[in-house]
Amino acid sequence: MRIVIAGGHGQIALRLERILAARGDEVAGIVRRAEQADDLRAAGAEPVVLDLESASAEEVAERLRGADAAVFAAGAGPGSGAARKDTVDKGAAVLFADAAVRAGVRRHVVVSSMGADARHEGDEVFDVYLRAKGEADDHVRAQDGLDWTILRPGSLTDEPGTGQVRLEAHTGRGSVSRDDVATVLAELVDTPATAGLTLELVGGSTPVSVAVKSVAGN
Repeated sequence: MRIVIAGGHGQIALRLERILAARGDEVAGIVRRAEQADDLRAAGAEPVVLDLESASAEEVAERLRGADAAVFAAGAGPGSGAARKDTVDKGAAVLFADAAVRAGVRRHVVVSSMGADARHEGDEVFDVYLRAKGEADDHVRAQDGLDWTILRPGSLTDEPGTGQVRLEAHTGRGSVSRDDVATVLAELVDTPATAGLTLELVGGSTPVSVAVKSVAGN
């Protein structure tokens, strides 16, 4: 498969690129800065330099054409203000989905956040983030041209992955390692039967492949 990842230099994305490249997939990661390219190459991915905050849908679509799947793993990051939650966590996600439709790339996996909700109330930056993610998720779900799966991890940790998770429509609050999020994403990309599902993810006791097969109905 050829898989294009938005936010290719993110912590989850770099882990995902290593997994996909190791299993023989062709991986490209979209990054904002050219100096990030070497890290992607080290992970086995082809770097594509493009700023999703200023690019057009057609420019992104050009990078997506010929791909078998697209993964949105970009984020403004914890140090960013409310304005970039709107331009990245919402705006770039909407742009990437629109570009995938334009490019004819149906398989579309989104890294969202537990608690994402377009109607979430509050004025803190994290409240703005949850609204932005919720609005982006709603936009993706409205696209008939996408076979989408939305993954909403709990609080992220840098603990080594266990390969065991809880993956359900509603898991309740919890934490999950970035390693395990990347492992789940790799399985989801390869499991189109999960299309149309919004899934929460926390650490658990079920092997990743079993958890994904279970939500896929296998």
